[in-house]
Amino acid sequence: MYRAQLPLSLVEVALGAVLILGVALGFALGTPAPETRAPQLEAYAADTATILANEPPRHDGATRLREVVASERAFERERDALERRVARILPENVLFHVETPHGSVGTPVPRRFTTGTATVPTGFGTVRIEVWYA
Repeated sequence: MYRAQLPLSLVEVALGAVLILGVALGFALGTPAPETRAPQLEAYAADTATILANEPPRHDGATRLREVVASERAFERERDALERRVARILPENVLFHVETPHGSVGTPVPRRFTTGTATVPTGFGTVRIEVWYA
């Protein structure tokens, strides 16, 4: 009579141990972390666009971006300053590409990288800012 109960108890203990180990492994290994790079990159791009769109111009124009896109001559004059300014705005581990109607500055956008993008309409055209981790 007691012999029939012993194997059933062992089976219950074994199943309980497997269940506990499974739950413990679930907590230990967890689930994969959600992709957090894209939202952060979008924030970097939007912040950069906001700063440039509200920053006073170096020479003439309503804002820094309007000054840069006012003409091809203005873009050529401001190209290096724009590139240095964007590099100072972003963290060191973030690369960028700024495209204007008259040209672009920064590093060409690589394929298969997660990027963040912001576009800013100006009176002279749209400026597109794209950022990604180095």
